Amino acid sequence: MSTPGSDEDRAARVALTTLAEPGHREVWALVEEVGAPAALERLMRGDTPDATLNAAVRSRKAGIDPRRIAEATMRRAERLDARIVVPADDEWPYRVDELALLELESAGRINRHVRPPLCVWVRGGWPLGPTLERSLAVVGARAATGYGIETTTEIVSRLAEENWAVVSGGAFGIDAAAHRATLAAGGITVAVLACGVDRPYPAGNASLFDLIADTGLLISEWPPGSEPLRHRFLIRNRVIAAATAGTVLVEAGARSGAMQTMNRVLALGRVAMVVPGPVTSAMSVGCHEILRSRPDATLVTNASHVLEAVGRIGEYGVEPPRGPEHRRDSLDEESALVLEAVPARGSATTEQLAARAGLDVRTVLRRLSLLELAGLIERREGEIALRRRTEAAP
Repeated sequence: MSTPGSDEDRAARVALTTLAEPGHREVWALVEEVGAPAALERLMRGDTPDATLNAAVRSRKAGIDPRRIAEATMRRAERLDARIVVPADDEWPYRVDELALLELESAGRINRHVRPPLCVWVRGGWPLGPTLERSLAVVGARAATGYGIETTTEIVSRLAEENWAVVSGGAFGIDAAAHRATLAAGGITVAVLACGVDRPYPAGNASLFDLIADTGLLISEWPPGSEPLRHRFLIRNRVIAAATAGTVLVEAGARSGAMQTMNRVLALGRVAMVVPGPVTSAMSVGCHEILRSRPDATLVTNASHVLEAVGRIGEYGVEPPRGPEHRRDSLDEESALVLEAVPARGSATTEQLAARAGLDVRTVLRRLSLLELAGLIERREGEIALRRRTEAAP
């Protein structure tokens, strides 16, 4: 078995990604068992118990040499100032290793690709692992509404101020809003791509991706030059879910990639946070379904809720919502009863107040003195009345 992290190991891992999509259960297990170079040899020979995998490899390697493709890809990456990160490297994002234990009820095609990455391509100057160690994902609908964009901006701006890196998928809508708000707040944002780091998709966000590469990170499991095929977005989503401490869902239709990401988040036991929306909005149907059906999902409406959910115990305290405070809020029970007995208009005698409050006259007299000192009542011709606001004590 070759040394993990060696040039041979790196080249083999790159070659394997040309033969099978990232996260493939059997390929990952084989690499774990015999190492990347030996696993590559076995796949090239068709020497695996998975007939479907053998057929896919035969189809992909027809007319090409995966080893030469890997060498050319690594030279291309150097010209792009991109680097390859493997599990033996210090900057490997350790959280993604928990994908090794991810089990899902559905046995669909995409769910065969849920294991940890063999390698990750990176553009940007920040170390990948340490950056993702204190990171949160923010995902949502491409067809985002003004409500979703505004909420995303408010949440993400505060996360950046608290030195949380913000991770998303680079798509239009909520993803782009999360990236832009982080950049505007001077924070670090990470775009996890479903294509090569040299051809970010969608092309309409090209300038945004350039900014992210300059000040944050662009990462992908697919080698430079890889196309953004539809199924790759669904495979990619597991990395967003696994690499971060938690995920915030802001708007999602009934069927969306963001919903699939949240299913991965919940399956991994990460902090799953959902922003509710108007019940009349099609873009909030998915959010409400998760909140209704998953008790392990947390409802959040602002950045303070998000920080409270992911922070260490006591790190981010959130005060419960309260209305405006009034001087009468601090009154003891008897004083409150006496004040309530004072008529809104006109005045009343001490005996009348005692009868209305259900207290004896001596108790009412004591409480009236306190209420008068507090500037809540006044005496008018021997009777008691509420103090006029314009004359109320400060």
